[in-house]
Amino acid sequence: MDRGTVGSAQSGRLLVEVRREGSSAVVTPAGELDHHTADLLREPLEECLAKGLARLVVDCARLEFCDSTGLNVLLGARLKAEAAGGGVHLAAMQPVVARVFEITGADAVFTVHGSLAAALADQPPEPPESS
Repeated sequence: MDRGTVGSAQSGRLLVEVRREGSSAVVTPAGELDHHTADLLREPLEECLAKGLARLVVDCARLEFCDSTGLNVLLGARLKAEAAGGGVHLAAMQPVVARVFEITGADAVFTVHGSLAAALADQPPEPPESS
């Protein structure tokens, strides 16, 4: 299932890995997502959309902190993904991160999954390759 890492970015407190799984881009931020690190997540999300991957699954299992700037990055990606016919799915949020989404009401605008496996199981089948 794992198609391998197709990209990564790192700056001290945040590492972001990107890989393709079926029709989804799986974006895995690890560490702290805040004003200082937000571009490290924004750029890979935008790159995925530019490559035509409109279904973005953000695996939050290793995300330790998210402030309002990080939340805005995800909300912006959601708008762009939906405009392209896809969406942003959040998976495996830690309680401290989930609380930010609950307090702001942002959890109501994202599709939230308990695990990465659940998010990937919910994806549409990949279209067959044309010959």
